Amino acid sequence: MTADSVLARPGGRLPASRTGAQTSVFPSSQDKEDLDERVSYFKTYLETKGAALSQTTEFLPFYALPFVPNPRAHPSFKELFQDSWTPDLKSKLEKFLALVFKAGDTPKLFTLYKENGQSHKEMLQQLHQQLIEAERRSMTYLKRYNKIQADYHNLIGVTAELVDSLEATVSGKMITPEYLQSVCARLFSNQVRQSLVHSVDFTRPGTASTMLRASLAPMKSKDVPLLPSLDYEKLKKDLIWGSDRLKAFLLQALRWRLTTSHPGEQRETVLQAYVSNDLLDCHSHSQRSVLQLLHSRSEVVRQYMARLVNAFASLAGGRLYVAQSTKMLRMLEERLREEDRDTATRENVLGALQKLSLRRPLQTAMIRDGLVLWLVDTLKDPDCLSDYTLEYSAALLMNLCLRSAGKNMCAKAAGLVLKVLSDLLGHENHEIQPYVNGALYSILSIPAIREEARAMGMEDILRCFLREGSAETARQIEFIIKQLNSEELLDAVLESDDDEDEDDEEDHDSMEADLDKDELIQPQLGELSGEKLLTTEYLGIMTNTGKTRRKGPASVQWSGAEPLRRPVTPGGHRNGYPVPEDHPASPQTARRAGNSCGPSLPHARLSGCRRGEPGASSSRRSGSGVRASSWSADA
Repeated sequence: MTADSVLARPGGRLPASRTGAQTSVFPSSQDKEDLDERVSYFKTYLETKGAALSQTTEFLPFYALPFVPNPRAHPSFKELFQDSWTPDLKSKLEKFLALVFKAGDTPKLFTLYKENGQSHKEMLQQLHQQLIEAERRSMTYLKRYNKIQADYHNLIGVTAELVDSLEATVSGKMITPEYLQSVCARLFSNQVRQSLVHSVDFTRPGTASTMLRASLAPMKSKDVPLLPSLDYEKLKKDLIWGSDRLKAFLLQALRWRLTTSHPGEQRETVLQAYVSNDLLDCHSHSQRSVLQLLHSRSEVVRQYMARLVNAFASLAGGRLYVAQSTKMLRMLEERLREEDRDTATRENVLGALQKLSLRRPLQTAMIRDGLVLWLVDTLKDPDCLSDYTLEYSAALLMNLCLRSAGKNMCAKAAGLVLKVLSDLLGHENHEIQPYVNGALYSILSIPAIREEARAMGMEDILRCFLREGSAETARQIEFIIKQLNSEELLDAVLESDDDEDEDDEEDHDSMEADLDKDELIQPQLGELSGEKLLTTEYLGIMTNTGKTRRKGPASVQWSGAEPLRRPVTPGGHRNGYPVPEDHPASPQTARRAGNSCGPSLPHARLSGCRRGEPGASSSRRSGSGVRASSWSADA
């Protein structure tokens, strides 16, 4: 705007003098009245709405403009009457507005309207197909759930009848063969039931139990085709030099190959290909390697790398491969300490370390690196931890405490360790109980720790749980109390850590569902992911061949009556897989171990005891699921 327009009313006309070549800026006498009105309007603005501008040096000269007789000739205002001033001011204003009000993305609704939805039809069809598939899976799972629930109720009913029969037998009443046959028939599926009722003699001793055990035998798996071979050189190159998004999709796809492949020959062939091509660069001495993705600046890449390592550690062959690299263990420990929050990355790193702790050389390295006291410090506040972190931390602590070096490390902070473990006895997550009991039993073999435990009244705390826990829990705690009151010194032979040798066989593989939960990335329209990404962009020459399955070693079943005394992982412990005499198992196997023997009656929540308050109550669940393989003393 020019000085003339500043002096003009909104909607008013310019002074006549501006249109001609007059020497005076002000109009002739006939326009004097209009000029006075415009000057008055400008003064009013300066005294009211424009008063705040008087604090800005740039605008101060304008406050003198109404009082200057000839502003066109005045040095401070003559520039305002140049023809170039108006376009220059307009240009400055446009630049200012463009800088302050940056144009945002085009609104989604406008884009949909403009394109008439053409580019989104394919996406909608894809989402619709995914919805249909999800609904189908949901119905399948619902049917399975209903069947499991019906079988559970049936088993509870049969159990009750068998208890009544035992009571009747004690009273001298006889059980008829027809009654026994009807009870046994109810334990089989409808298809089997019809053929068994009239063809099998259940009155013959051992027949019913043999049939029941045979029904639990695993079905022979069908032939599963091998997955296509990949170009691992190109894969590793893109894992190192590709974009973060490509790295994340590749790590996800490689993990899915392990987690979704069929257990047996197909999965073992995938793992064999990964190991033979050194997928994680465990044996690489290059400055840039796949292993360094654990320290990527991208949180998604770090997490997906941790998930892949965790998947490797879930398999016996994967643990053997990872265990050969001290660099891998060191980077996992660094990542664990650098993650200051309980993130999914830390969960998977912790899960990998816990599974690697099944191997004695790695146990020794973890203890030497101070992981025992780090775990104790982490477990001080269990309510701030996820269930996964809590369970795997407790299981890892127990595995390390089974070694004499781990026990001696605990002895350095005996009071803190005992307080943390005694507090965990009353935690509501009953899945951690076998690991807490196992750790307590193990460290109480150290005389100095026993003395500290007696001084803090550990026996009173244990007896509180002995009174209120389940029968199985009570038996385990009785062993711990017996250990607490023992006066035996350490056996130098049993406590020797010099022998780091391991047999070639380990516990069974245990691939947990948590590895694929809560995926962070989803492919956009036209973007490849998963197996399609691998087979489209990284297909290699077919080199996969069948692999002879490892023969599982003989196992010794754990009765659950005493604390765990061999290393385990939550996965293997819950699954109830048999564990060899000389090898560790996992926390996952224990959770499903009890289920293989049929359902158990629900346990009531029992009140735990706080340290020093044997009568105080703290709600928790009984460790009904604690059934796993046997452990021997510190090997």
